[in-house]
Amino acid sequence: MHADISFLGLFLQASLLVKLVMLTLLALSVMSWAVIIQRRRLLTSAKKHSLQFEDRFWSGVDLNNLFKELSARGDDNKGMGNLFVTGFKEYSRLMKISGNMPEAVMDGTGRAMRVSLSREIDQLETHLPLLATIGSTSPYIGLFGTVWGIMNSFIALGAVENATLAMVAPGIAEALIATAMGLFAAIPAVIAYNRFTTHVEKLEMSYVNFMEEFSSILHRQAYSKKEQA
Repeated sequence: MHADISFLGLFLQASLLVKLVMLTLLALSVMSWAVIIQRRRLLTSAKKHSLQFEDRFWSGVDLNNLFKELSARGDDNKGMGNLFVTGFKEYSRLMKISGNMPEAVMDGTGRAMRVSLSREIDQLETHLPLLATIGSTSPYIGLFGTVWGIMNSFIALGAVENATLAMVAPGIAEALIATAMGLFAAIPAVIAYNRFTTHVEKLEMSYVNFMEEFSSILHRQAYSKKEQA
């Protein structure tokens, strides 16, 4: 009897539809945890790179030397480093073309950095909608399996004259496993989604603040060069 009410025993006794529901929820759970692990590593790395770049940027290093250093890394630049390279590259290009019009230079530099910011945030938010979808739909998928399993149990029960708890319990237990699996897939996904969304918002705010501070530095340089000219 104990083997019959084990998870594997209940799964094997379940109807085909309930089995499909369970397998679907298991696949969603595996996908959810894969995304959680991957996103956690990415966001941790992004925060680490931001802190390292800020320390380097505000250490008093010459911006031209910092640009050359980061440009040599190519595609390895991330986060603030990528924003800096994009902004300084566009700033240097526009200064050669429109050095006597600082406002035009800063407008172009700002646009270039905003495009780069959008790309950075898109990378940070990749797969987060999947977590939200898994978190919101898994309980309903599990509930569907539960309702279907209980319905089948009561249909089978109606065909028996003398019903006992031993006859009803396995069918209801097998149906409730679907709900349990739905919650097992949904709860980590919802928690991770909320946590990662908060991290992305904080990183985005730090990126925006850096862009404002960096733009102010470039703005002063642009007007200083105009006055010297």
